[in-house]
Amino acid sequence: MNDEQAIALFTDMLWLERGLSRNTLASYQSDLRKASKWLGQQHGTSLVRAGQEQLLAWLASLVAAGQSARTSARRLSALRQFFQHALREGWVAVDPSLDIQAPRLGRPLPKTLTESEVLALLDAPDTETAEGFRDRCMLELLYATGLRVSELVGLHPDQVSLAQGLVRVTGKGGKERLVPMGDEAQDWLQGFMRGARQELLRGRVCDALFPTRRGSGMTRQAFWYRVRKHARTAGIRKHLSPHTLRHAFATHLVNHGADLRVVQLLLGHSDLSTTQIYTHVAKERLKQLHALHHPRG
Repeated sequence: MNDEQAIALFTDMLWLERGLSRNTLASYQSDLRKASKWLGQQHGTSLVRAGQEQLLAWLASLVAAGQSARTSARRLSALRQFFQHALREGWVAVDPSLDIQAPRLGRPLPKTLTESEVLALLDAPDTETAEGFRDRCMLELLYATGLRVSELVGLHPDQVSLAQGLVRVTGKGGKERLVPMGDEAQDWLQGFMRGARQELLRGRVCDALFPTRRGSGMTRQAFWYRVRKHARTAGIRKHLSPHTLRHAFATHLVNHGADLRVVQLLLGHSDLSTTQIYTHVAKERLKQLHALHHPRG
């Protein structure tokens, strides 16, 4: 069996058994065909007859050509899955990819906003309208507490203590945590509860802390649409995600010297290693500032 036949049978199996998309299958085919071509040109062998040293040489050539660790890991994954299938089908006697170590991948840093961008976003809603006042209050609370969007839109009035300045949040796994909201968010929330919320409800009863004009709670999708609208108004062109303000909350705390375990508790992370990504964000920011302002940066 030649390589082209083996690759075609392998991708047919992926489509039949795992229902992968056309683009994903094309990516597997491309990676495996490139490996086959290189092995034929450099070592005079085919993919199905290649040994571990030859596969390592191919991967090393990709790294030498400037390929990223993430792309190398993806191509090694394609090789592993191909040879696992080849072993099951009896095309090979041993799997030459078995003991090849994948390159270590750094965790992608979360996208966040600068402090000035956050302030611009907070100022964007028109607080002369009930909806705008509500949106400003939601943004203030999101930035002040680091809540997940799902946690924010799911808040009930009885989860907020204006007297104590605390929000009681039910997070992942039903775990509860108390999060301080700070004076600014507390003032906006107090104003919202006294005025704009009543205007939105017009005498109707709603369990949600932040209702819509229809008198029902806001969905995550509806709130996220409004965040993007306000970001455009603020002139923010960065790609935003529903977690952007949560990331900004944590990053700015760490930048200003907050203890990582305190940030962990505020975010509701069960493992400190999840929170440690924000120390890397802070380091990256320091590097950027050094490069920008130092005469030898």
